[in-house]
Amino acid sequence: SLFLEGYSYSTFDFRTSGRVQIQVHADEMQGRILNGTSPLDLIQLYTEATGRMRELPPWILKGAVVGMQGGTDTVRRVWEQLQNLGVPVSAFWLQDWVGQRKTTTGWQLWWNWELDTEHYPGWCQLTEDFQSKGVRIMAYFNPFLVPTDKKMNKRRDLFAEAKSQNFLIQNKKGSPYMIPVTSFEAALVDLTNPHAFSWLKGIMRDLAVQARLGGWMADFGECLPFDSVLFSGQDPAFLRNRYPELWAKLNRELIEELEAQKQELRRNISKSHTSIPENEQGAEDGEDQDSLVFFMRAGYRDSPRWTTLFWEGDQMVSWQRHDGIKSAVVGLLSSGLSGYAFNHSDIGGFCTVDLPFLRYRRSEELLLRWMELNAFTTIYRTHEGNIPSANYQFYSSTKCLSHFARFAKIYKAWEFYRIQLVKEAAATGLPVVRHLFLHYPHDKHVQTLTYQQFLVGSEFMVVPALDKGCKQVEAYFPDQEQWQHIWTGRTYGREAAAPPSHNGAGFTHSIDCPLGYPAVFVKKGSNVGHTFVKNLMEEGLSSFQQDVSSLNHKI
Repeated sequence: SLFLEGYSYSTFDFRTSGRVQIQVHADEMQGRILNGTSPLDLIQLYTEATGRMRELPPWILKGAVVGMQGGTDTVRRVWEQLQNLGVPVSAFWLQDWVGQRKTTTGWQLWWNWELDTEHYPGWCQLTEDFQSKGVRIMAYFNPFLVPTDKKMNKRRDLFAEAKSQNFLIQNKKGSPYMIPVTSFEAALVDLTNPHAFSWLKGIMRDLAVQARLGGWMADFGECLPFDSVLFSGQDPAFLRNRYPELWAKLNRELIEELEAQKQELRRNISKSHTSIPENEQGAEDGEDQDSLVFFMRAGYRDSPRWTTLFWEGDQMVSWQRHDGIKSAVVGLLSSGLSGYAFNHSDIGGFCTVDLPFLRYRRSEELLLRWMELNAFTTIYRTHEGNIPSANYQFYSSTKCLSHFARFAKIYKAWEFYRIQLVKEAAATGLPVVRHLFLHYPHDKHVQTLTYQQFLVGSEFMVVPALDKGCKQVEAYFPDQEQWQHIWTGRTYGREAAAPPSHNGAGFTHSIDCPLGYPAVFVKKGSNVGHTFVKNLMEEGLSSFQQDVSSLNHKI
């Protein structure tokens, strides 16, 4: 295994069989060659060198992260529906907390970092009500600032403040470099300037405290122009790959400072024998309650060292292979090979196009299948997309809401294993969701798989339905093990008494996958699989009666 050091623009050319050609746009090329005995070994060696993700707190792994917009009343109405259905919820992610603006691509946010109290009246009471049920509120930040002359209810003009202190990335004329973003322009904060770095972090810190945030999306970071001028004097072509790491580092420093403050407050309260205020109490106490999470889409080699969680950016609301639900699986699996151990996608995708001559709208079927897919990833999080009114949402109908609830509960049913995998990832760098190649590297058919199926840890195999109108999927079972279908109990793979095949080839079977019953398997004889199916049965999610005597294998 080889990886490059430094941040210069580089290309890897894999088009010629048996050869990899590397080109680096710099005077020199530096890198490392790692020697391991298996793909799992190489990932551990690589992440040991570049840095591993820290362990996610249990609170974000226990249920859905509900991505919504629309203001206080809308959020409360949907929350009541979810409570009535018994949906396990970790957090509400309210990206429009800063207010919205209408643009050519739909509804976007005001990138002037302050709570919009007109859009979210009664925010403090909302957070208190959520906290009383052990639910966090998550928000949204990015490193851009925008002119706010058209925002009538602003209390502070951060763009003007940053411009007056030369905290924005400059163009060659010495003015803020204005970057087109749909139908408006924005400027990046120059994170190579230590004063600008601290200023932005301080603004975010104050807001996180005032709004009682449990975390946020730290969006963007990948947009540094090649012809910009930086405070540090460095070449922007070199810093372009470094900038997302600086943005991640700012967010990591911020959450660690906030966590330390919370823990110090908790210690002081404990010493004084004073009870914790009701509005600071939740369903759990201690370190987990103090832990914050931010998630990013931009990154480079060392980003896992700083970032607590990744998401895959803005897929189209489509079935496409190159930018749709299939690409979400490819990105999930390939990023896991590069140390991005905790990753996920927006349920239903994001990018919506609603023009007379071109339409990409999220269909009901696509949304339901994406729910099924993401119930077997690290995080189960929704997104309304850039044009919510053009898309089916989890709350659009009784059918959608029931499906969302069902798969939030299925996600909850393997929480025990998810926590185990998260701990393993923090210690070894191994991803939660894995390409079969990591465990079956010599299987020729496994080497041809892209998005068709994947493993969760080593004990679950998922063959998602990724095509419109899909009723069956083709599942491949490597020769070494047997796998048990979680809905029927049927066993697939090599017969118990049969010897391994001479060529190492496995077995392919057609598996029915009606809506609500994706093709998911547990390794036969697995205690993890047994517990998962048992949890499904106890929740009334599966009628399959497992033979306990066949599951006495201890892993």
